[in-house]
Amino acid sequence: MPTLEICVEDAVGLRTAQRPGVTRIELCSALALGGLTPSAGLMRLAGQSTVPVYAMIRPREGGFVFTAEEIDQMLADIDAARAAGLAGVVLGACTSDRILDVQTLKLLSDACGGMGRTLHRVFDLTPNPLTAVDQAVDLGFERILTSGQAVIAPKGQSVLKNIVNHSAGRIEIMAGSGVRVGNVRELVQETGVTAIHASCRGPSVGQACRVWELGFGRLASRTSGKIIDQMLAILAEDAELPVA
Repeated sequence: MPTLEICVEDAVGLRTAQRPGVTRIELCSALALGGLTPSAGLMRLAGQSTVPVYAMIRPREGGFVFTAEEIDQMLADIDAARAAGLAGVVLGACTSDRILDVQTLKLLSDACGGMGRTLHRVFDLTPNPLTAVDQAVDLGFERILTSGQAVIAPKGQSVLKNIVNHSAGRIEIMAGSGVRVGNVRELVQETGVTAIHASCRGPSVGQACRVWELGFGRLASRTSGKIIDQMLAILAEDAELPVA
């Protein structure tokens, strides 16, 4: 059965995602921006999770070419994740020509000590994804989160399949971005990925319009236990089916 990682950005999502069958939780802030580093308070809360938690280490929105100051910030955030007792972190960095910044990734990886590491979707910017797979393996990453270099993973199935074949079991390939209950079965069957990353969010209820009218933001969706369970059921149903 492919494993399922749930991406959350708040305490409610963290609690909801701690359910049987969920393999791992990715902890972020600002999912609307692709995920940024969560607060120290949320990381500390996540340290009590019954499901292993990996914290996103991304200091700002935008690209993945980082200044020396931003790298120092990321190192401090890795320290905070370790101090909170989290199982791992999610990292990524590239150069101006979009290849993986191996030097920075090695520096950040060395700072992780024994924590697990996922290479995030900076991978989807790289001009040669197969070379990037080899680099991630050499750096000791456990897995790569990728959409197959498409906007959403269901549109990147052919690339995902090539990545899975090239990885040859050396590193886990986890499909993410736009993965839904309605498309996860085909995605797994057509690509052979052994891990799925999804937010499993449903509509939020009970927020007064006045809150977002005053500029405090609109809570449009929240992690849904029902959707997580539906996703797990589909993955379990297909566990014995042949994949590409």
